[in-house]
Amino acid sequence: MAERTTQRRDHQLMPTFTDEKRAQVRESLREAGRELFVRYGVRKTTISELTESAGIGTGTFYQFYDSKEALYVDILEQYNEALIPRLLRESVQKYDDPEIAIAALLNATLDEFESNPLLQRVLAENEVDHLRNSVPDEKLQEKRTHSMEFFLPYIEDWYDEGKVVGPDPETVAETIRTVSRIALKKEQIGEQRYPKVRDTLVAAVAAGLTREAESSEASDE
Repeated sequence: MAERTTQRRDHQLMPTFTDEKRAQVRESLREAGRELFVRYGVRKTTISELTESAGIGTGTFYQFYDSKEALYVDILEQYNEALIPRLLRESVQKYDDPEIAIAALLNATLDEFESNPLLQRVLAENEVDHLRNSVPDEKLQEKRTHSMEFFLPYIEDWYDEGKVVGPDPETVAETIRTVSRIALKKEQIGEQRYPKVRDTLVAAVAAGLTREAESSEASDE
C-alpha cells in the first residue's frame, strides 16, 4: 500500500510539458546522447549523466524513453532520415547501371559506418549484441523495415526490368543490406586485410546480383 502511494505521489510530481517543450527536451536528450555515447559507449553511459547533460530530472527521462538503448535507437533513426536520402543520391539515383549503383550504395554505406563517430564507438565497443538484447525485437524490425523502404522501390524496378536476380525484391534488398554489415567484422578480419575483403565482397555481390540477369537476357535474345 505504501509503495503504491509513493508511486502515485512520484507520478503526480512528474512535470507536464507542452508539445513544444516535449520536443525541446527530446532534442536535448538526443544531443546529450550523441555526445556521451560517442565518449563512453552505450553501456557505460548512465541515465543520470544523460539527464544532467540535458538539464532534466532522472525520473523525467522515462517520460520520453524506456531506456538509454531506446534513446540510442531514436538517435540513429533521426540520423538515418538524413543519411539514407544522401546515400541514394550517391548511388541508385546517380547511376543507371544497377551493378555500379549497388556497388556505390554499399561503398557509401560502409564509408559511413567506418567514419561516423557514433557508429564507430558502438562497433568498436562491440555493443551491437547488447543493443539487440536491450531493444524489443519488434522495435528493431520496425526500424529495419523503415530503412529498407527508402531503396526497395529501386530494387523493385530493376527486378521488374530483369536487371537484378533473386527470389524476390525484398531478398535482393536484404542481401544488399546484410553486406553492409561487414563493418561489424572489421576487427575479426584484421585491419590490414579488411579493405581488400571489403572491396572483393562489394564487387562480387554487385556483379552477382546483376550479371546473371544480363546473361539471361542475352540467352533469350
